[in-house]
Amino acid sequence: MLLHEKADQAQSLLAETGLDCWLTFARETELHPDPGIEQVVGAGVVRNSAFLFTAGGARVAIVANFDTSAIRARGVFREVVGYDEDIRGPLLAALQRLGPMTIGLNYSTDDVTADGLTHGHWLLLQQLLSGTPYLDRLTSAAPLLARLRGRKSPAEVDRIRRAVTVTERIVGLLTPRIRPGLSERELAALVHAHFAKLGVAPAWALEGCPIVNSGPVSDLGHTYPSDAVRIEPGHLVHIDLGVRVDGYCSDLQRMWYVRRPGEPGPPADVQRAFDTVVRAIDAGAGVLRPGVRGFEVDAAAREVVVGAGYAEFKHGLGHGLGRAVHDGGTMLGPRWPCYGRNVEAAVEAGNVFTLELGVPTGAGIVGLEEDVLVTATGCEFLSSRQRELMLV
Repeated sequence: MLLHEKADQAQSLLAETGLDCWLTFARETELHPDPGIEQVVGAGVVRNSAFLFTAGGARVAIVANFDTSAIRARGVFREVVGYDEDIRGPLLAALQRLGPMTIGLNYSTDDVTADGLTHGHWLLLQQLLSGTPYLDRLTSAAPLLARLRGRKSPAEVDRIRRAVTVTERIVGLLTPRIRPGLSERELAALVHAHFAKLGVAPAWALEGCPIVNSGPVSDLGHTYPSDAVRIEPGHLVHIDLGVRVDGYCSDLQRMWYVRRPGEPGPPADVQRAFDTVVRAIDAGAGVLRPGVRGFEVDAAAREVVVGAGYAEFKHGLGHGLGRAVHDGGTMLGPRWPCYGRNVEAAVEAGNVFTLELGVPTGAGIVGLEEDVLVTATGCEFLSSRQRELMLV
């Protein structure tokens, strides 16, 4: 069971990251989901709850009595302690028995997937631990969470592969349907119909999945398909889409060119831009391997784009992919303040990333995105590379 695989992985990461104990402190997870909960707990809670893993092998869940049944049913925790009125007594008893010198909590200034502890709950935890030695032993569990989320197990990779396969199937069904006069919103509706037919959920909010761009006046970025923008001859059509299969995501960008009457293929400037994007992805993939730092992978692709005379793209080359479409951990991006320390982190075998960038042209944006798995010696493309513009 995947939940147990990740719990075992978390256990092994404690010593590696220098923690005696990992404490996920949560409540009302329906309203405030903590990414650590979905990784190793697998069930929601209502009242204040504490989930402890120790380097010595202990796994203790302290939850309200009416939550104990669901937690026990998951089978992750060897000890499930219930309470009715106040978590403080059982929490302190567990800490006294376990005696951790370092206690990792789910907070991070850089990685949103390691930042599940709310400020209010942090203040409450300080109150609960007031007058005890454990208050001075609290630290961030972000290094553990980044590796737990980033190092995909074979079962996780299999789910991502299946999500990519479904996404590519949808892309293949779109080419005969792309035609002049079709609006961006209508093209998105075709994608939604395929989601429903294939029984898959979008990788992000349906209203914006897929992102659809046609021609030079289309809004770019994380936007919504337009009713007003329609496909015309001479347009580049760009789609960014992903699906979720068994809780894991894909994220791909694909390109078409709509030919004018008598036009055999795209204009030279469009083809040059497309070829530059392909070469930039090649360059990033060429240096992507365990041990390289995120900013170094980004720099290899960015150099190709700038060297070809285009402005640098204003985003990172790639992000983690898995349970979320932006899955946290190491980021393949430039050393910009907005990315914090995520781009300084080392790539690891088992990481799954996107490789994505775009170049603007007079016919619209050229944007491609591929999904890759980091192996022991390099990277493997989980998606079938788009190396030629699809023609309409």
